[in-house]
Amino acid sequence: MPMQTLCVLGGGGFIGHHLVSLLAARGYRVRVPARRREDAKALLVLPGVEVIETDIHDETCLRELLGGVDAAVNLVGILHETARGDADTPKARRGSFRQAHVELPRKVVAACRECGVPRLLHMSALGADPTSASAYQRSKAEGEAVVLGAAQAGLAVTVFRPSVVFGPGDSFLALFADLLKLAPVVPLAGAHARFQPVYVGDVARAFADALERPETFGQAYNLCGPRVYSLAELVRLTAQTLGMTRLVLPLGDGASYLFARVMELKPGAKIMTRDNYHAMRTDNVCPQGFPALFGAPTPLESVIGYLREDDPRRQYCAFRARAGR
Repeated sequence: MPMQTLCVLGGGGFIGHHLVSLLAARGYRVRVPARRREDAKALLVLPGVEVIETDIHDETCLRELLGGVDAAVNLVGILHETARGDADTPKARRGSFRQAHVELPRKVVAACRECGVPRLLHMSALGADPTSASAYQRSKAEGEAVVLGAAQAGLAVTVFRPSVVFGPGDSFLALFADLLKLAPVVPLAGAHARFQPVYVGDVARAFADALERPETFGQAYNLCGPRVYSLAELVRLTAQTLGMTRLVLPLGDGASYLFARVMELKPGAKIMTRDNYHAMRTDNVCPQGFPALFGAPTPLESVIGYLREDDPRRQYCAFRARAGR
């Protein structure tokens, strides 16, 4: 029987917005949980989309949310920690790597089994590694192992590991676009770190295409774009796209660590932390390229013009992303 009703955890976020829009266009009914309906209000106009105000970290709420759905999609992830992982409070459940990347997938797997949900798609991250110096990458690896382990118990799971994701509403290139407007010289930590950015539309398509393809069951796919860039090259490309002349000043290893430490201590939204510094010491690339099963990846240069759309909508998306909302 074809799938009809899906639940997308993290559906109100950057990637989630694009995926839910695509699923709605393909005729699926989609449940999107949110702490506040206001957080996902842009999705309310989509046909077949229901936004449910709930706490996805609460196991009872999660079971109620997944009752009667044909598939669950977990896109939940955080880049910066705002709470200790061993604290059991609503803020900690949202703000620690362990709670977001390990305990939540564990709860989702258990809820799928209890509610009879046969299909689960899970977003991990390229570079997920249990031995990494980065707590983010270690937690992503542990959560991924939880999900893939469920395949041995009969749950049809598929894991995706995207590189950094770009596109309208992102918090990566848009962040640099905003920083480039502040000064003619840009000191850049981790300037030589290598990335293979993937377009958000390609990530959404891979998730949607995999839903009802049995050959993807039990598999994990790396998702990257067609070209590798250094971080400095990405910042320069962003400046060029915006018609700006800026001097990008690469910082050495020690200075990069110090910069990350200072940014970590800065009040408010984090631009960079020491954990990000550790993660960037490993190349974030896919030597094997984008999986042919999901089509061809979109070149960054062909769509980067979205950064010139300096309208309230782009700024709103950037602010939300930085605030982890």
